[in-house]
Amino acid sequence: MQRFFKVSRRTPIVSVFAATIFAMICLAPSANAQEAQRSKTPQSTPGVLRATEVASGLEHPWGMAFLPDGRILVTELPGRLRIVQKDGKLSAPLGGVPTVVARGQGGLLDVVIDPKFSENQYVYISYSEPGDGGTAGTAVARAKLGANALEDVKVIFRQSPKVQGNGHFGSRIIFGQDGTMFIGLGERMAKQHRGQSQNLASGLGKVVHINSDGSPAKRNPFAGRKDAQPEIWSYGHRNIQAAAMHPETGDLWVIEHGPLGGDELNRAQAGKNYGWPVITYGREYSGEKVNEGKTAQAGMEQPTFYWDPVIAPSGMIFYTGEAFPEWKNHIFVGSLKPGGLVRLELRDGRVVNEERYLGDLGRVREVEQGPDGLIYLLTDYSNGRLLRVERANRTSK
Repeated sequence: MQRFFKVSRRTPIVSVFAATIFAMICLAPSANAQEAQRSKTPQSTPGVLRATEVASGLEHPWGMAFLPDGRILVTELPGRLRIVQKDGKLSAPLGGVPTVVARGQGGLLDVVIDPKFSENQYVYISYSEPGDGGTAGTAVARAKLGANALEDVKVIFRQSPKVQGNGHFGSRIIFGQDGTMFIGLGERMAKQHRGQSQNLASGLGKVVHINSDGSPAKRNPFAGRKDAQPEIWSYGHRNIQAAAMHPETGDLWVIEHGPLGGDELNRAQAGKNYGWPVITYGREYSGEKVNEGKTAQAGMEQPTFYWDPVIAPSGMIFYTGEAFPEWKNHIFVGSLKPGGLVRLELRDGRVVNEERYLGDLGRVREVEQGPDGLIYLLTDYSNGRLLRVERANRTSK
């Protein structure tokens, strides 16, 4: 250890003790280094998985949901909802889709089916909804799936306030084990809006928790407060485009885009503050520090895991199938940059292993598990594809 001071016969023992404590503090690792795990940025591993095309010709596909009969609902960013038939053919765009703001990152975004779909035929879509004066905000609509159109369309949630800008709509929809719904909402990207992530009276930069009819879920942490929106579950988020429910614990896990660096994996807990834009491991796109580079503050959560360089996360599952039994309960998340599929192994709430695959696919926007136990991906291009992922050495039938 470097010697910080010299003790003489005239040095009071209290001064020696104080100086020793100061030296220990200076040399000790920070709480951030102990609590927040950083990705080791592994290279894509070849020869493990292969991707087979199921359908193509999709324009910037964003979300997908498997129907009980094996067909797949797929959204396209410009505002189209299609059905991929079992043979890979695309249906004509379904009618009844609400008007979307199809610019920048906005458009028709996620799609999920109701847990009781076989009984009620309900589907839910998230999208960027236009407002007054060129503003927009994330909205969620519920509808019945008809033969060729959405029917009885009802908007059940609107992000408030609507603001100017074309980025960070978030929009992942996740059903909890009790049938309630979580929605990840972006903070709309612009510097003048991002501070609203910390404002409980604003719906920007939040996870919200609602019933399937749009009413606030019971036991939300800020219910009854006049200074808070009653739907809010957690706050201080930047732009959540990956979210999934742990199949055993029922915990909600989210992965959100950081700026230049600082993509975060978080367990989104009720009432917790995840820090943006006060703390972050990322930087501005210019390379400048965000809030003087602060990475920790009392009352704000550290990420479970973060990436720097980023993976630009979008789409996420906890795997529960039998095609890859060694990966039960592992996280799979899509990467927009550098691209491909990322696998994370959790143990006791910590990431103990990360591996990446299929880097040659480029921008992966969505990840879902099919009824066959295989993993399905959407690639985000003007000629986007729906892909089925299986073992590289699997023999085709």
